[in-house]
Amino acid sequence: MSYQQTEEQVVVRGGLGDRAKFITKTYNHLLGAIFAFVLISVGLYESGASVAIYNFFAQLGTFGMIAMMLAFVGTGWFAAHFADRATSKGVQYLNLVIFTAAYAVFFSPLLLLAATKAPGVIQSAAVVTLVGAGILTAIVFYTRKDFSFLRGIVMWGFGLGLLAILGGAIFGFHLGTWFSVAMIGISGAAILYDTSNILHHYPEDRYVGAAISLFSSIAMMFIYVLRLFLASEE
Repeated sequence: MSYQQTEEQVVVRGGLGDRAKFITKTYNHLLGAIFAFVLISVGLYESGASVAIYNFFAQLGTFGMIAMMLAFVGTGWFAAHFADRATSKGVQYLNLVIFTAAYAVFFSPLLLLAATKAPGVIQSAAVVTLVGAGILTAIVFYTRKDFSFLRGIVMWGFGLGLLAILGGAIFGFHLGTWFSVAMIGISGAAILYDTSNILHHYPEDRYVGAAISLFSSIAMMFIYVLRLFLASEE
């Protein structure tokens, strides 16, 4: 028993060893994706493209909302899927660029609404999201636990969330505060899952795909934190 406890302490407190280089590259690419997302979002807003995107989807009504949501989810899934499996660094980086730009485009209507309706709320939501993601990351790296068991929960959670959004768009019912809280919780579970995979499971040549997956989870948390903040302004 005492030997097993000592071994567990070594796992928890020991260094990352050869894995450290992969983890550093992953988080460097994550920071690069976040920085690029901010730059593209600001560019869309300053150029007036956000207004055009908002008006385009608004004119399509319910279909536009569903199309935007499916494009948003689909782009993230395909980018992460192909970046995870691509052996060519060029293909991985292409996916990272496409994914980041697509997220900025699909976020732009909500960001425009937030900037117009409640100035300062975007910054507040970003701070809360980054602090939350930082705490979840610290939990994984301190405990060194494998959270891969969360995969099924995350998939079911996002699947149910997708059905709820589709149902709300088609039948016109309002997804209130508790929906945003639930999706923030699911996004948090996704961050735990992705961070655990980065620590334990990702092949060390797939740091771009790892960054895409983690960025997707953080972006999802941000969107629902922002939605929650906007609801409080009503």
